[in-house]
Amino acid sequence: MKPIKLFVAGLLIPSFFSCDSSLNIQQNGNTAGGISTSNSSVVVETESGKVAGYIEDNIYVYKGIPYAEAERFMPPHSPQPWDGIRSSRTYGPVCPQGKRMGWYSDEMAFAFDWDDGFADENCLRVNIWTQGINDNKKRPVMVWLHGGGYSAGSGQELPSYDGAALCKKGDVVVVSLNHRLNVLGFLDLSAFGEKYAQSGNVGLLDLVAALQWVRNNIVQFGGDPDNVTIFGQSGGGGKVSTLMATPAAAGLFHKAIVQSGSLLNTMEARYSRKIGLATMEELKLNASQIGELVKVPYEKLLEAGNMAIQKIEAEARKDGFTPLLFGWGPTVDGIVLPLQPANPKAMEQSKDIPLLLGTTLHEFTASTYNPAFRDIDKAGVEDELKRKYGQRTEEFLAAFEKVYSNYQPKDLLDVDFMFRPLAVNHASLKYGLQGAPVYTYLFAWESPILDGMLRSTHCMELPFVFNNIELCKKMTGGGEQAHELADKMSSSWLSFAKTGDPNTAELPHWEPYSIDEGATMVFDKECDVKYNHDKELLQFINSFNETKSLVSKRFFTKPL
Repeated sequence: MKPIKLFVAGLLIPSFFSCDSSLNIQQNGNTAGGISTSNSSVVVETESGKVAGYIEDNIYVYKGIPYAEAERFMPPHSPQPWDGIRSSRTYGPVCPQGKRMGWYSDEMAFAFDWDDGFADENCLRVNIWTQGINDNKKRPVMVWLHGGGYSAGSGQELPSYDGAALCKKGDVVVVSLNHRLNVLGFLDLSAFGEKYAQSGNVGLLDLVAALQWVRNNIVQFGGDPDNVTIFGQSGGGGKVSTLMATPAAAGLFHKAIVQSGSLLNTMEARYSRKIGLATMEELKLNASQIGELVKVPYEKLLEAGNMAIQKIEAEARKDGFTPLLFGWGPTVDGIVLPLQPANPKAMEQSKDIPLLLGTTLHEFTASTYNPAFRDIDKAGVEDELKRKYGQRTEEFLAAFEKVYSNYQPKDLLDVDFMFRPLAVNHASLKYGLQGAPVYTYLFAWESPILDGMLRSTHCMELPFVFNNIELCKKMTGGGEQAHELADKMSSSWLSFAKTGDPNTAELPHWEPYSIDEGATMVFDKECDVKYNHDKELLQFINSFNETKSLVSKRFFTKPL
């Protein structure tokens, strides 16, 4: 099997509504549970022109609205204004990206139900769900940043990304978006002159442009530009982490949520520039031919860029440079991203931004991808552990058993030690600023689907956050237990977006994280707050200094 890669995809599944003669007719002419659209009732004026969406179950939906446009390798700028009314009823193009190997796994394709959309380089689009337009109300705004790192993904991939349920439940405006990825968004050509000075971060600048668009236009969609929460999972969480240290994003959001994606260090210009140079060499172009790069077909450009990354990564590792993410991703260029996200000076920028962050219990679950591990016995597990921990295996087992006393043998392989240590470190750094609070969570609920093989895998919390259990029955099973947990979890996320505090009446009191107490909300069949429950175990894991090397390849790349 190929190395496990990031699950960042999804499919927007149309909701199924029952036929019922008692359905109420709403004042806007939309039958509850039905769809209506008319240019007399769904038109919103944006800075670039008028857009028309549709109404479904009393939620106004707008898709594929251009928030910016850009030439290859250049920073984004405002889209060309249009005349008349632009139809904005279907998702726009997604950024071109590599082939998804996950389609070759029938079980994964079933559970994740991807919608890869259609690709085009003109992909800078936003999607919006709101309960009212042009009504002068100021609803909290939640801007979703998709997973797939900086290499893959889109705002429509997973069924859970659909914002209607969260919008309806909390009366918030939900926004999702697409931006430039991989070689289109992060090829550093700054070695070729001032014109390309920001080329290594144009994908990050797309995110800034989207947030600027929200600031300038969201009022017409019923949103409050002064109450914006950015939230994202996996690579999307990494984007949130990076935006918190991006000067151009300062003031564009007011709360932040990082789900399985604390990105504390990223590329540096000394290596990203070498990748740019090596890409040109792969394409057999010299410096005087830099202008020809815009004409290179995407597939050829991506292949050359990926080959360049392999060469330069080998060189970087010899130098001892092993960031969490090597290759396509933001680079510390001294302009767009002056410092590493974990640099204390960089973190000062978002000192007063409340932060909510956490992980799933299993993330990239070993037994999900290796059936031999599902019924493994203790002796078999110990053989696997000895390959990893060697003479310290007994020390690991003792630390593990203190935390998970009723464990199954496969738990020793499945429990995540990649993302959880990063999240705790992130929370500790945030706490050290003594600014706005940080809250931490651990999602431990296990899916019954496919004989339980998914467990609490990477992406499993998404249907619960978005309150989209029905749209994600292939992943969650859609049972009563899942619905109950989704109600609690989505209510908590909504509370945080509105107030900066995730506490609700349905949950035990959730204290902010501190290094001494380490309060962590555990979302499971029963929700509970635990205090530094795995501190000794994480200290053991960190002593191996393996987190970076384990995550670097799997965290931000294409699923499976």
